[in-house]
Amino acid sequence: MAFAHNGDVEIYYETFGDRERPALLLVNGLGSQCINYRVEWCERFVAARYFVIRYDNRDVGLSTKFGDEMPDVAAVAHSVAAGDRAEVPYMLSEMASDGLAVLDDLGIERAHVMGVSMGGMIVQTMAIEHPARLLTMTSVMSTTGDPDVGQATEEARRLLLTPPVSDRDGYIAGTLAGLRIWGSPACFDEERLVANAGEAFDRSNFASGRVRQLIAVMASGSRTEALRNVNVPTLVMHGSADTLIDSSGGRRTAEVIPGASFELLEGMGHDYPPQYWEQIVDLVTAHAAQVPAEP
Repeated sequence: MAFAHNGDVEIYYETFGDRERPALLLVNGLGSQCINYRVEWCERFVAARYFVIRYDNRDVGLSTKFGDEMPDVAAVAHSVAAGDRAEVPYMLSEMASDGLAVLDDLGIERAHVMGVSMGGMIVQTMAIEHPARLLTMTSVMSTTGDPDVGQATEEARRLLLTPPVSDRDGYIAGTLAGLRIWGSPACFDEERLVANAGEAFDRSNFASGRVRQLIAVMASGSRTEALRNVNVPTLVMHGSADTLIDSSGGRRTAEVIPGASFELLEGMGHDYPPQYWEQIVDLVTAHAAQVPAEP
Protein backbone atom coordinates (compact mmCIF):
# COMPACT_ATOMS: atom_id res chain seq x y z
CA MET A 1 0.00 0.00 0.00
CA ALA A 2 1.39 3.41 -0.95
CA PHE A 3 0.70 6.68 0.84
CA ALA A 4 1.78 10.22 0.09
CA HIS A 5 1.83 12.90 2.77
CA ASN A 6 0.52 16.45 2.66
CA GLY A 7 1.45 17.66 6.11
CA ASP A 8 -0.40 15.37 8.52
CA VAL A 9 -2.75 14.10 5.81
CA GLU A 10 -2.06 10.67 4.32
CA ILE A 11 -3.22 10.11 0.73
CA TYR A 12 -3.58 6.52 -0.47
CA TYR A 13 -2.68 5.91 -4.13
CA GLU A 14 -2.14 3.17 -6.69
CA THR A 15 -0.26 3.12 -10.00
CA PHE A 16 -0.55 1.23 -13.27
CA GLY A 17 1.95 0.84 -16.09
CA ASP A 18 5.49 1.93 -16.86
CA ARG A 19 6.84 4.82 -14.76
CA GLU A 20 8.92 5.93 -17.72
CA ARG A 21 5.73 6.85 -19.61
CA PRO A 22 3.98 10.24 -19.28
CA ALA A 23 2.01 10.38 -16.03
CA LEU A 24 -1.77 10.68 -15.94
CA LEU A 25 -3.25 11.58 -12.54
CA LEU A 26 -6.93 10.65 -12.09
CA VAL A 27 -8.95 12.67 -9.55
CA ASN A 28 -12.25 11.50 -8.10
CA GLY A 29 -15.53 13.25 -7.45
CA LEU A 30 -17.62 13.81 -4.34
CA GLY A 31 -17.45 10.89 -1.92
CA SER A 32 -15.91 8.75 -4.63
CA GLN A 33 -13.03 6.36 -4.00
CA CYS A 34 -10.20 5.69 -6.40
CA ILE A 35 -11.70 2.30 -7.30
CA ASN A 36 -14.37 4.18 -9.26
CA TYR A 37 -11.64 4.47 -11.87
CA ARG A 38 -11.99 0.77 -12.53
CA VAL A 39 -8.81 -1.24 -13.11
CA GLU A 40 -10.01 -2.15 -16.60
CA TRP A 41 -10.41 1.54 -17.44
CA CYS A 42 -6.97 2.41 -16.07
CA GLU A 43 -5.48 -0.38 -18.17
CA ARG A 44 -6.89 1.24 -21.31
CA PHE A 45 -4.81 4.34 -20.55
CA VAL A 46 -1.81 2.09 -19.89
CA ALA A 47 -2.33 0.49 -23.30
CA ALA A 48 -2.21 4.02 -24.74
CA ARG A 49 1.28 4.31 -23.16
CA TYR A 50 0.54 6.33 -20.02
CA PHE A 51 1.63 5.79 -16.43
CA VAL A 52 -1.68 5.96 -14.56
CA ILE A 53 -2.16 7.10 -10.96
CA ARG A 54 -5.42 6.90 -9.04
CA TYR A 55 -5.83 8.02 -5.43
CA ASP A 56 -8.35 8.51 -2.64
CA ASN A 57 -9.13 12.13 -1.88
CA ARG A 58 -8.86 13.12 1.77
CA ASP A 59 -11.84 12.05 3.89
CA VAL A 60 -12.75 9.00 1.76
CA GLY A 61 -11.40 5.56 1.00
CA LEU A 62 -8.12 4.72 2.70
CA SER A 63 -6.89 8.31 3.02
CA THR A 64 -6.97 10.38 6.22
CA LYS A 65 -10.43 10.99 7.71
CA PHE A 66 -11.37 14.18 9.55
CA GLY A 67 -13.71 12.76 12.19
CA ASP A 68 -17.19 11.28 12.47
CA GLU A 69 -19.07 14.47 13.32
CA MET A 70 -21.54 15.39 10.57
CA PRO A 71 -20.95 18.99 9.33
CA ASP A 72 -23.75 21.57 9.28
CA VAL A 73 -24.37 22.02 5.55
CA ALA A 74 -27.13 24.58 6.12
CA ALA A 75 -24.82 26.83 8.16
CA VAL A 76 -22.16 26.76 5.45
CA ALA A 77 -24.77 27.47 2.77
CA HIS A 78 -26.03 30.44 4.80
CA SER A 79 -22.51 31.87 5.20
CA VAL A 80 -21.79 31.48 1.50
CA ALA A 81 -25.10 33.11 0.53
CA ALA A 82 -24.36 36.02 2.86
CA GLY A 83 -20.91 36.51 1.36
CA ASP A 84 -19.18 35.55 4.60
CA ARG A 85 -16.23 33.22 5.01
CA ALA A 86 -17.52 29.77 5.88
CA GLU A 87 -15.74 27.81 8.59
CA VAL A 88 -14.79 24.50 6.98
CA PRO A 89 -12.01 21.99 7.74
CA TYR A 90 -10.46 22.36 4.29
CA MET A 91 -11.06 23.84 0.85
CA LEU A 92 -10.52 22.67 -2.72
CA SER A 93 -7.04 24.22 -2.55
CA GLU A 94 -5.98 21.69 0.08
CA MET A 95 -7.53 18.88 -1.94
CA ALA A 96 -5.58 20.03 -4.99
CA SER A 97 -2.34 20.00 -3.03
CA ASP A 98 -3.08 16.41 -1.96
CA GLY A 99 -2.89 15.32 -5.59
CA LEU A 100 0.41 17.12 -6.03
CA ALA A 101 1.71 15.38 -2.91
CA VAL A 102 1.07 12.08 -4.70
CA LEU A 103 3.13 13.29 -7.66
CA ASP A 104 5.86 14.39 -5.25
CA ASP A 105 5.92 10.98 -3.60
CA LEU A 106 6.44 9.41 -7.02
CA GLY A 107 9.09 11.94 -8.01
CA ILE A 108 6.99 13.28 -10.88
CA GLU A 109 7.47 16.94 -11.69
CA ARG A 110 4.64 17.36 -14.23
CA ALA A 111 1.64 15.26 -15.20
CA HIS A 112 -1.49 15.18 -17.27
CA VAL A 113 -4.47 15.44 -14.91
CA MET A 114 -8.09 14.41 -15.35
CA GLY A 115 -10.83 15.04 -12.81
CA VAL A 116 -14.51 14.13 -12.82
CA SER A 117 -17.25 16.16 -11.08
CA MET A 118 -15.65 17.53 -7.88
CA GLY A 119 -12.42 16.11 -9.28
CA GLY A 120 -12.86 18.52 -12.20
CA MET A 121 -13.03 21.36 -9.68
CA ILE A 122 -9.87 20.04 -8.03
CA VAL A 123 -7.88 19.87 -11.28
CA GLN A 124 -9.13 23.35 -12.20
CA THR A 125 -7.73 24.50 -8.85
CA MET A 126 -4.43 22.77 -9.64
CA ALA A 127 -4.27 24.66 -12.95
CA ILE A 128 -4.98 27.96 -11.18
CA GLU A 129 -2.63 27.54 -8.23
CA HIS A 130 0.06 25.14 -9.53
CA PRO A 131 0.15 25.45 -13.34
CA ALA A 132 3.82 24.47 -13.59
CA ARG A 133 2.95 20.96 -12.35
CA LEU A 134 0.44 20.26 -15.13
CA LEU A 135 1.12 19.18 -18.70
CA THR A 136 -2.58 19.18 -19.62
CA MET A 137 -5.90 19.32 -17.80
CA THR A 138 -9.12 17.47 -18.54
CA SER A 139 -12.24 18.52 -16.62
CA VAL A 140 -15.17 16.11 -16.91
CA MET A 141 -18.84 16.73 -15.93
CA SER A 142 -17.81 19.63 -13.71
CA THR A 143 -18.38 23.38 -13.45
CA THR A 144 -16.79 26.69 -12.46
CA GLY A 145 -18.66 27.29 -9.22
CA ASP A 146 -20.85 30.02 -10.72
CA PRO A 147 -24.43 29.81 -9.41
CA ASP A 148 -26.02 30.48 -12.81
CA VAL A 149 -24.60 27.35 -14.50
CA GLY A 150 -24.02 23.70 -13.73
CA GLN A 151 -26.97 23.36 -11.38
CA ALA A 152 -28.77 20.13 -10.49
CA THR A 153 -32.40 19.47 -11.20
CA GLU A 154 -34.63 19.73 -8.14
CA GLU A 155 -35.01 15.94 -8.01
CA ALA A 156 -31.26 15.39 -8.20
CA ARG A 157 -30.51 18.09 -5.61
CA ARG A 158 -33.04 16.66 -3.18
CA LEU A 159 -31.54 13.18 -3.39
CA LEU A 160 -27.96 14.46 -3.16
CA LEU A 161 -28.81 16.19 0.13
CA THR A 162 -30.70 13.24 1.61
CA PRO A 163 -29.11 12.19 4.93
CA PRO A 164 -26.75 9.26 4.36
CA VAL A 165 -27.42 5.76 5.65
CA SER A 166 -24.95 3.52 7.47
CA ASP A 167 -26.05 0.02 6.44
CA ARG A 168 -24.79 -1.81 3.36
CA ASP A 169 -28.15 -2.49 1.77
CA GLY A 170 -29.24 1.12 2.27
CA TYR A 171 -26.01 2.38 0.76
CA ILE A 172 -26.44 0.21 -2.34
CA ALA A 173 -30.09 1.23 -2.67
CA GLY A 174 -29.15 4.91 -2.39
CA THR A 175 -26.46 4.51 -5.04
CA LEU A 176 -28.93 2.93 -7.44
CA ALA A 177 -31.54 5.61 -6.72
CA GLY A 178 -29.04 8.33 -7.55
CA LEU A 179 -27.90 6.75 -10.78
CA ARG A 180 -31.50 6.29 -11.88
CA ILE A 181 -31.81 10.08 -11.67
CA TRP A 182 -28.43 11.33 -12.88
CA GLY A 183 -26.73 8.33 -14.49
CA SER A 184 -26.48 7.58 -18.20
CA PRO A 185 -30.02 6.45 -19.07
CA ALA A 186 -29.10 3.79 -21.63
CA CYS A 187 -26.30 2.31 -19.50
CA PHE A 188 -28.08 1.39 -16.27
CA ASP A 189 -26.72 -2.09 -15.52
CA GLU A 190 -28.06 -3.01 -12.08
CA GLU A 191 -25.83 -6.06 -11.61
CA ARG A 192 -22.67 -4.05 -12.33
CA LEU A 193 -23.78 -1.11 -10.20
CA VAL A 194 -24.75 -3.26 -7.21
CA ALA A 195 -21.37 -5.03 -7.34
CA ASN A 196 -19.46 -1.73 -7.55
CA ALA A 197 -21.48 -0.13 -4.73
CA GLY A 198 -20.98 -3.14 -2.49
CA GLU A 199 -17.25 -3.09 -3.14
CA ALA A 200 -17.09 0.62 -2.28
CA PHE A 201 -19.08 0.15 0.95
CA ASP A 202 -16.91 -2.77 2.06
CA ARG A 203 -13.71 -0.86 1.34
CA SER A 204 -14.71 2.31 3.22
CA ASN A 205 -18.09 3.82 4.03
CA PHE A 206 -17.52 7.27 5.56
CA ALA A 207 -20.54 9.51 5.18
CA SER A 208 -19.26 12.54 7.10
CA GLY A 209 -16.24 12.76 4.78
CA ARG A 210 -18.51 13.06 1.76
CA VAL A 211 -20.39 15.91 3.46
CA ARG A 212 -17.14 17.70 4.37
CA GLN A 213 -16.09 17.46 0.72
CA LEU A 214 -19.44 19.00 -0.25
CA ILE A 215 -18.99 21.98 2.05
CA ALA A 216 -15.42 22.39 0.76
CA VAL A 217 -16.90 22.81 -2.72
CA MET A 218 -19.51 25.26 -1.42
CA ALA A 219 -17.01 27.34 0.54
CA SER A 220 -14.46 27.50 -2.30
CA GLY A 221 -16.80 29.56 -4.47
CA SER A 222 -16.42 30.52 -8.12
CA ARG A 223 -13.21 29.93 -10.06
CA THR A 224 -14.28 31.81 -13.19
CA GLU A 225 -12.07 34.89 -12.93
CA ALA A 226 -9.01 32.83 -11.98
CA LEU A 227 -9.69 30.38 -14.81
CA ARG A 228 -9.51 33.23 -17.32
CA ASN A 229 -5.76 33.34 -16.62
CA VAL A 230 -5.09 29.61 -16.91
CA ASN A 231 -2.62 28.70 -19.65
CA VAL A 232 -2.65 24.92 -19.19
CA PRO A 233 -3.93 23.13 -22.33
CA THR A 234 -7.48 22.18 -21.36
CA LEU A 235 -10.11 19.72 -22.55
CA VAL A 236 -13.61 19.91 -21.08
CA MET A 237 -16.08 17.04 -21.42
CA HIS A 238 -19.67 16.79 -20.28
CA GLY A 239 -22.56 14.39 -20.72
CA SER A 240 -25.68 15.62 -22.46
CA ALA A 241 -27.90 13.71 -19.99
CA ASP A 242 -26.27 15.02 -16.79
CA THR A 243 -28.94 16.13 -14.29
CA LEU A 244 -26.61 16.54 -11.27
CA ILE A 245 -24.28 19.11 -12.86
CA ASP A 246 -25.95 20.57 -15.92
CA SER A 247 -23.79 20.66 -19.04
CA SER A 248 -23.89 24.47 -18.92
CA GLY A 249 -21.22 24.11 -16.21
CA GLY A 250 -18.89 22.39 -18.63
CA ARG A 251 -19.62 24.89 -21.38
CA ARG A 252 -18.84 27.80 -19.03
CA THR A 253 -15.58 26.12 -18.01
CA ALA A 254 -14.47 25.84 -21.64
CA GLU A 255 -15.60 29.39 -22.41
CA VAL A 256 -13.51 31.05 -19.71
CA ILE A 257 -10.26 29.03 -20.05
CA PRO A 258 -8.24 30.43 -22.98
CA GLY A 259 -7.97 27.94 -25.82
CA ALA A 260 -9.98 25.22 -24.08
CA SER A 261 -11.93 22.73 -26.19
CA PHE A 262 -15.35 21.31 -25.31
CA GLU A 263 -16.79 17.87 -26.08
CA LEU A 264 -20.42 16.98 -25.37
CA LEU A 265 -20.84 13.22 -24.91
CA GLU A 266 -24.28 12.32 -26.16
CA GLY A 267 -26.39 10.32 -23.73
CA MET A 268 -23.85 10.31 -20.90
CA GLY A 269 -25.14 11.31 -17.50
CA HIS A 270 -23.27 12.08 -14.29
CA ASP A 271 -21.31 8.84 -14.35
CA TYR A 272 -18.81 7.12 -16.60
CA PRO A 273 -20.06 3.64 -17.50
CA PRO A 274 -17.91 1.27 -19.56
CA GLN A 275 -19.81 2.17 -22.71
CA TYR A 276 -18.01 5.55 -22.68
CA TRP A 277 -14.51 4.44 -21.68
CA GLU A 278 -13.17 4.10 -25.22
CA GLN A 279 -14.47 7.53 -26.23
CA ILE A 280 -13.09 9.20 -23.12
CA VAL A 281 -9.69 7.49 -23.43
CA ASP A 282 -9.43 8.51 -27.08
CA LEU A 283 -10.30 12.14 -26.30
CA VAL A 284 -7.96 12.41 -23.31
CA THR A 285 -4.98 10.77 -25.01
CA ALA A 286 -5.43 12.81 -28.20
CA HIS A 287 -5.50 15.94 -26.04
CA ALA A 288 -2.40 14.87 -24.08
CA ALA A 289 -0.53 13.98 -27.25
CA GLN A 290 -0.53 17.65 -28.29
CA VAL A 291 1.97 18.39 -25.52
CA PRO A 292 5.51 16.96 -25.81
CA ALA A 293 6.24 14.28 -23.25
CA GLU A 294 8.49 15.17 -20.37
CA PRO A 295 11.99 13.66 -20.54
